[in-house]
Amino acid sequence: MKKIVVFVIIAVLTWTCQPSAPKDEFESSIAQNQICCDEEEETSIAQFASLTKDAGFMNSHELPEKCTKKITGGENITFKTEDGKDGSGFLFKSNKPSKKYLVVIHEWWGLNDHIKVEAQKFYDDLKNKNVNVIAIDLYDGNIATTREEAGKLMGENKAERSKAILEGAFAYMGKDAKIATVGWCFGGAWSLQASLLAKKQAVGCIIYYGMPEKDKEKLKNLNAEVLGIFASQEKWINTKVVTQFEADLKELKKKNTIKSFDAEHAFANPSNPKYNKEFAAEAYKMSLKFLKKKF
Repeated sequence: MKKIVVFVIIAVLTWTCQPSAPKDEFESSIAQNQICCDEEEETSIAQFASLTKDAGFMNSHELPEKCTKKITGGENITFKTEDGKDGSGFLFKSNKPSKKYLVVIHEWWGLNDHIKVEAQKFYDDLKNKNVNVIAIDLYDGNIATTREEAGKLMGENKAERSKAILEGAFAYMGKDAKIATVGWCFGGAWSLQASLLAKKQAVGCIIYYGMPEKDKEKLKNLNAEVLGIFASQEKWINTKVVTQFEADLKELKKKNTIKSFDAEHAFANPSNPKYNKEFAAEAYKMSLKFLKKKF
């Protein structure tokens, strides 16, 4: 019995005298676990924003030239947002009172005149459908003219603020509004997120090479049919990403049409002076046909 007691005492003393893991090592372990969790929880929007650290992505966007096309009609609007601020946009109002709305979401440059011109083009071509067109500003009035400025705005864009702006815009449209969305690049990613936020009011979603939502639990709630326009030559929202998105939509029985053009990222961006005219025209034709069916 005495031998057992002595053995236990020695064992306890030996254990308590063992050196603990160095503080730096312990903190490093915690940090690694945190990084792991952060990576698992990283949203599609955050993943897209992180591309601003990629020089290739930054340089894939040609600097926008001064917009020479005239914007006729349209007006600046403001609306309240739940975070206590104001949201803003540029509205082309339907000739007759209508609850049909197309939400246009800008590229990483911001709501510049190129986007307003594109919004007007949609408005003019949807006039016989009596559709209101709103170009939403997710940058709160900031517009970039250099890649560095655009990267900063996109990288620092707060998802919660953008959601508040979109939800404020939906409240401005009213609970009976039928809402379709379209956007390019940064705006393409937010086009899908906007349709998710619009819930049952969403009738159509057009994505131009924006990062798709990868969380199938979120995609389950998508009410809108999707038209996805992508660029098969690009390295970021690449064929693997697009194929997985299409497979997820199919698995969830969400109506969709996915079209990949043999082009680079931003081939149809309104602000891109070297856009592919042929592919951009074809993509626009597809978009217009899609929207006319929805409205």
